[in-house]
Amino acid sequence: MSTPKTQTEWKLAELAEAVGVSSRTVRYYVQRGLLPAPPFRGPDTVYGEEHLVRLKAIRVLQARFLPLDAIQVELQRLPLDELRRLAESDATPTPPVYAQPAPATVAPMPTARRPDAGLNRYERWELLPGLELHVSEAADTKTRALAERVRALIAEFQEKDKP
Repeated sequence: MSTPKTQTEWKLAELAEAVGVSSRTVRYYVQRGLLPAPPFRGPDTVYGEEHLVRLKAIRVLQARFLPLDAIQVELQRLPLDELRRLAESDATPTPPVYAQPAPATVAPMPTARRPDAGLNRYERWELLPGLELHVSEAADTKTRALAERVRALIAEFQEKDKP
């Protein structure tokens, strides 16, 4: 009894189906440089094992949310044996893990209502060219005092800068 022969060459459609992408995607990856161009033989053009390995590696890296530019760098950086190990690793999408933000030590600023909503009106104070402070007409005394202090600090700063 003979051992089954493993496939080493694929037509475009066969290669695409083996990896789970479209033929168009394979052509696009060749055009982008993620895959080497196969030796052209017209309708008899075939893709080799390296194409299969690279396509599978691309799928794994995409599942890790890498953009194509980063994938291209990885494909150029890794030798074929490492690409083969990568291609056979788990391609299950793994969402990126973001660090949890530290608890706020300062109370968040309340969201201001838009003046055109008819709920709140604001005074616009130009403190310096390009720097404005908007104070709600409904602001409490403490908030207004803080705004006045900011205005005074800027006035002091301007006085110190005068020759």
